[in-house]
Amino acid sequence: MSRRPPRGEYIETDTGNKVARKATLVGTQNIMLGGKTVIQPDVMIRGDLARTIPPAQSASGGPANNTAVAIGRYCFLSKGCILRPPGRMYKGVFTFMPLRLGDHVFVGPGTVVQAAQIGNHVHIGGKVVVGEFAIIKDYVKVLDGSVVPPNMVIPSFSIVAGQPARIIGEIPEGGIEAFELRDLYKTVGNNPQPTAS
Repeated sequence: MSRRPPRGEYIETDTGNKVARKATLVGTQNIMLGGKTVIQPDVMIRGDLARTIPPAQSASGGPANNTAVAIGRYCFLSKGCILRPPGRMYKGVFTFMPLRLGDHVFVGPGTVVQAAQIGNHVHIGGKVVVGEFAIIKDYVKVLDGSVVPPNMVIPSFSIVAGQPARIIGEIPEGGIEAFELRDLYKTVGNNPQPTAS
């Protein structure tokens, strides 16, 4: 009989991140998690697609910052979503640029994100495609099935939908509480807490 406790579905880090054992994180040395982030099963984060800078082009004498994907606090990555840094030609060489997610970002199931930056308190629905180098500002809701074209900039407090995506409304005053993900964080993990009703 083994004295070891049974392995849970999630690995919990010192900073409170909950990473599913069935999630795929490639190039973990290039992925930064801010803390209290949930990564569900079948999520893929491509940290291996890091910026390729020759040593001579490094600005300082120290090592180059090779963070490919930076994720803020209280983010929730749903099943089957993919985070992939955007790539382009830079000084005659194809390279990948960093993908940055702010705090309290919800990414729905089956969504593919290749944006340059996603702000704080953003809700991205299911089966959404966020094109390369798109920028999504703070307090934005992207509805299910939307296709955000490459290089699109979505202003703060917008509601976006369509293929291609366009702004169809704005977040009403007092509607920003719905973007808080602290309670959702508590419902996931090896010892989930029931929601308070």
